Amino acid sequence: MKTIKGPAIFLAQFMGDNPPFNSLDSICKYMSNLGYKGIQIPTWDARCIDLQKAAESKTYCDELKGKVKSYGLEITELSTHLQGQLVAVHPAYDVMFDGFAPESVRGNSKARAEWAVQQLKWAASASKNLGINAHATFSGALLWHTVYPWPQRPAGLVETGFKELANRWLPILNHFDNCGVDVCYEIHPGEDLHDGITFERFWEATGKHKRANMLYDPSHFVLQQLDYLQYIDHYHTFIKMFHVKDAEFNPTGKSGVYGGFQGWADRPGRFRSLGDGQVDFSAIFSKLSQYNFDGWAVVEWECCIKHSEQGAAEGAPFVANHIIKVTEKAFDDFASTGADESLNKKILGI
Repeated sequence: MKTIKGPAIFLAQFMGDNPPFNSLDSICKYMSNLGYKGIQIPTWDARCIDLQKAAESKTYCDELKGKVKSYGLEITELSTHLQGQLVAVHPAYDVMFDGFAPESVRGNSKARAEWAVQQLKWAASASKNLGINAHATFSGALLWHTVYPWPQRPAGLVETGFKELANRWLPILNHFDNCGVDVCYEIHPGEDLHDGITFERFWEATGKHKRANMLYDPSHFVLQQLDYLQYIDHYHTFIKMFHVKDAEFNPTGKSGVYGGFQGWADRPGRFRSLGDGQVDFSAIFSKLSQYNFDGWAVVEWECCIKHSEQGAAEGAPFVANHIIKVTEKAFDDFASTGADESLNKKILGI
């Protein structure tokens, strides 16, 4: 067994226009003072990283790592959640997702997808230059508008959708493979990879590509009412990244999983700061440790009630207190009598 690394924190929800959240230096100092040991970097935020430069310059990456290390931190992974979303966008969502891309490709779905693919390939090369072997992203979605089976889905629709999604990702996955980096899809509602079955469909469609892996975030499974502990039993060999995020689900006589188009604070299912929701993190950390997960425990703060600064301050000790230093010996070794083959046969009566 291996001890999980952490605590780390995803910077995406904290970057802003005001200090200490408006530069990599200031936010690193802030998070280090809270007790974090690692940061996960959103690659779309130029205040954190120049993605193209990181892909093309090992020197730049060494300098970036040095800057982060000067605050007692490590770069745990890079994230392309926004760019990955744009690899596959159904036309119904074009207008809403255009904001994730630069103005030069907005209104042009083909150019936008090409831009996204290039971003992912740069992220692979940048990860290699940084010495990182796992990457966080979204799959995008062509089928999400059909998630509820009404109107009835035509025969073959799902198969065609996953075949097309896989075809779009295969060149990206191959580039990541050349760089020695795993692609970790966050299993997330709104994406075609939103539960175990959909991941399996995609993985099969890619020819069981070895770089197609998972980012595990139990909060999304609480909102879907999926068994997030049994999920680890099924998919632990694919789980290469871990977002520590809490959630709760409190259905009423008026609203359930779908939320009634209500705002986050009023939905039955909502994200919460660590310790304020229903996720059994003690069981999760135990299972991940049991299955030899040796990646980072990365706080992703999202809460519709608590302030982000309070969430960040509480997150570091919460994760630190849940990380299990795995044992190097069996608890009953003190009672061992030793054994050899002849003794074993004698005990068995043979």
